[in-house]
Amino acid sequence: MKYKNFKISFLILFAVVMTATAQYKEYDSLAYVSRRGDTLLYRQLNPLQVEDGKKYPLVLFLHGAGERGADNRTQLTHGGMMFTNPVNREKYPAFVLFPQCPSDSYWPAHKRPDGFQQENPFPANDEISRPLALTKELLDRIIDTYPVDKNRIYITGLSMGGMGTFDMVCRFPELFAAAIPICGGIHTDRLNDFSSKTAIRIFHGDADSVVPVRFSREAFMKLKAEGANVEYIEFPGVNHGSWDPAFNKPDFMSWMFQQIKK
Repeated sequence: MKYKNFKISFLILFAVVMTATAQYKEYDSLAYVSRRGDTLLYRQLNPLQVEDGKKYPLVLFLHGAGERGADNRTQLTHGGMMFTNPVNREKYPAFVLFPQCPSDSYWPAHKRPDGFQQENPFPANDEISRPLALTKELLDRIIDTYPVDKNRIYITGLSMGGMGTFDMVCRFPELFAAAIPICGGIHTDRLNDFSSKTAIRIFHGDADSVVPVRFSREAFMKLKAEGANVEYIEFPGVNHGSWDPAFNKPDFMSWMFQQIKK
């Protein structure tokens, strides 16, 4: 009986891995090289059909610290299959970018903070990090090259990527129609006089032992005070993996894709 159960579990795991591998192959494996010779690895998903004269939304996805590297695949671990899901792909045709941050770098800062227990672990006025600068260059090239609807450019990210999402909205307040930072954070001084029209939806688990939930709470309260279009959703009892219940919300995709820059 134990052998039979083990065999069934192995077959289920094998099927899940094969399904993920097949869906990952739908993303093109590419590399952006800057004029300075810096390289940014990324994955790109295109609409199933690109019709002449039609423009499509673009989604920029920033992964977490655990998915950094140089394999140009690991960044698809969380969220990658959401966009290749046949139903979602047919209902929400879009260009989707998954850049990969190198192992020795960090999206929202020049180096990873020593920890997140201090009051303000985020930089207040640093220059943009090299990986995010390259990501912005890549984004500009994609917008210029493909039929992208400039009024429907979206950004989302989790953990380190949630921090990078906040960072990008602050640096480029007129670029995004919607931003979804998940279990992220930002130095709230950067939200002073926040004037972006970007619709923001923040997610966090209240039991997060890695990135304290107070970061999202404080960002929400600050943005609300500044008159931003912001919503905050907190998951009771959820630890650091709050992206799972966020992605599983029935309106996660529909909310994002219905946002239009005004």
